[in-house]
This record gives sequence, structure tokens and C-alpha cells, in this order.
Amino acid sequence: MSRRVKRPLAKSRAPGDRPKGARPYRGAPAERPPAHRQGGKPTRFAEPRREKPVPVAAAPEKAEPPPLPTKVQTVVVTADENNMRVDRFLEARFPGLSFSHIQRIVRKGELRVNGKRADSKDRLEEGQSVRIPPLKLDTPKGAGPLSEAATKTLQALKEMTLFEDADVMVLNKPAGLAVQGGSGITRNVDDMLEVMRDAKGQKPRLVHRLDRETSGCLLIAKTRFAATALTGSFRHRSARKIYWALVAGVPKPKQGRISTYLAKEESEEDSIMRVAKHGDEGASHAVTYYAVVETSAQKLAWVSLKPVTGRTHQLRAHMAHIDHAIVGDPKYFNKENWELPGGLQNRLHLLARRLVIPHPRGGVIDVSAPLPPHMLQSWNLLGLEHDRFDPIENAPEE
Repeated sequence: MSRRVKRPLAKSRAPGDRPKGARPYRGAPAERPPAHRQGGKPTRFAEPRREKPVPVAAAPEKAEPPPLPTKVQTVVVTADENNMRVDRFLEARFPGLSFSHIQRIVRKGELRVNGKRADSKDRLEEGQSVRIPPLKLDTPKGAGPLSEAATKTLQALKEMTLFEDADVMVLNKPAGLAVQGGSGITRNVDDMLEVMRDAKGQKPRLVHRLDRETSGCLLIAKTRFAATALTGSFRHRSARKIYWALVAGVPKPKQGRISTYLAKEESEEDSIMRVAKHGDEGASHAVTYYAVVETSAQKLAWVSLKPVTGRTHQLRAHMAHIDHAIVGDPKYFNKENWELPGGLQNRLHLLARRLVIPHPRGGVIDVSAPLPPHMLQSWNLLGLEHDRFDPIENAPEE
């Protein structure tokens, strides 16, 4: 894909009352010259970009990762793997492993950290010893015609596909479809990918995750080689993710940075991420940039969000933390006596809008997802222009 034209950040207004944990951007560039629509009506932003195919540089096939261990081995967590979740540590080290196999060896206690049982969501620390049991790839399925159900699943995946080549797929995951299996989940993306196993038995692999009710760009590696490269890009923060959300109220300042520690809080009914203090057990640093794109009667705001870190429920918890929870969020919407405007659906208004990441063989993957039906309905009812310039594209990196 050709390189996009860089546009400067829109200048923020006077900071006003700043929410706890947020601070404004510094040094926004000068404003852009005005553009005009046909008929002389000025637009507030430049015309939307046009998507082009991703240019991928030809490169020789790189060596496949080493075979999976056939006996027990102990490995040491490296500096690059510090603070990585146990399940993602295994995915990064052994891209051929399926999610179900990872969960099984962790649940049975076959994987141990410094001699103790570990949960798949536990965070590892540099220097820790990890006992890894013998591992194996899923048994290849025999070649043959697909069943009627498998054919429908394959068609559903094709209809979700925003980008695909020999190594990578980017899906437009619909809201309500889980990425992985779990309690009460009968259909999920990971299981759907079973129909795409190749002749060698390799199944496309999830590189990252989205919450069940979040729609938008979901990255899939079709080969072990691509899985290793793409997982590394996320680990080293070479990937850029931009989300769109509809939130209650209008954040002040209109562009800012949220920096907190987040830790999981378990209860009998549910678990959520709470804002914690540095040093609290299980607390991880989380950073999010946000920018207000457009408002509706000062009651609602369309915000663009750029997570620097990738913590569970990070964007949802951060927006609730600054008292501008995402509309339709069943876990974090905590505003009392707040009524949903007429016509808007009470569903999570959060979209993984855009993903930019180096392609494993050169070039850049740059893909955008459209608003899902319930968000598009809200944008239309509120008179928000969903094709306008997104001011957070050039937000500072960290």
C-alpha cells in the first residue's frame, strides 16, 4: 500500500478541567489549509484517504521455527519477554501451538514458572524459569471435500476479510463474535479458522485479540513464519492500532494522554480491570492517547483512541476512568441517571478502526474497517461524519 499522506494533529482548545490521569498533547502543528466541497461548502477536514493494495516486497522464504520439543525442557524468560502473559509467551515461542493445546497444558499444571503452577494470564518476569512439557502440533486433518457447515464457515470468513495474501489475513470481526472459546461460547474465530488448515496441517493463527463486543480489524497469521514476525511486531510495539468510540460527555482537554496502572479485580459474578497503584499485585502500566473528533450536543463525543500498550479492556477502563465511559459498555459504563439517546442501540460502541503493521516479507499492511451497523446507525442519527479526518493518526509514539 502506498504511504499515506501525513496530516497534522488538530489543535486542542484550552485544557479546562483535566481528568485525573490525563494530560494534553504538546506542540500541535499548524492548522491545515481549508478544502472545499462541491458547491462551495467548506469541509472541516481534508478529503478521506483512498485505500490501495499493500506493496509487498518479494523475499526468499525464511527458515521455519525449530520443531516443537518432544521432551520436558526449561527455558529462561528474556528481557524482550518481560511482562508477557504465559499464553502469549507460548504462542511467541511456539507459533504452531493451538489455543486449546496451550490452555490444556496450563490447566493441567504441566507448565510451571519457577516450579509453581501458572495461569495462562499470569505475567512473566525476566529471568524466571519456565518448565515446558512435550508439545505437539494439532493432528493434520485428511484432505477431502468440505462439509456443508465447513463451506458456510469458510464463506463467512471470506466475507469478513479486509486483506489477504499468502502469509496474512485481516478480518473485520463483527460485534458479538468471540475471538476464542470460553464458557458459554459456541462460535468463535479461532474455531472457524479450522476450515483453513493447509495440506501440512497448519491452521491460521490469531496474532492478537479483540473483546467479544468490539468489532473491526483482527490480524491472522496464515503461516508459522508470519506468526513469529507479527507477534514480534506487537511485542516491540511496531504495530499501530487506532480505535473509534462513542463516549458519554466530551473529554477535556479534547486531546490527551491517559497513563495508569491496571489490575484485574475478580468477583463472584464477573471480573473487570481496575485502576491500581504502581507496585500493586498484578498491576501493569497502561497508556492511551485520545482525541475528540466530533461532538453531539455536548452529551456525546466521537473519540479516536490509540493504545500504546495492550492491556485487557484497556480502552474501556481508561475512558471510564476519566468519566467518559464508552456508550453501551456493560462492564464499565458507570454514569448514574444517564439516558441513552433515542434510536441508539445499547451495544458497545467501540471499533478497531485501523491497523498498521510491518509485513513479514517487507512493506506495510495498512487496513481500515468500516463502522459496524449499530455504530453506523448511531453516527447517522447524531449527524456525525464518519468519513472525516481522524486527528489521532499522528499522535506521539511512546
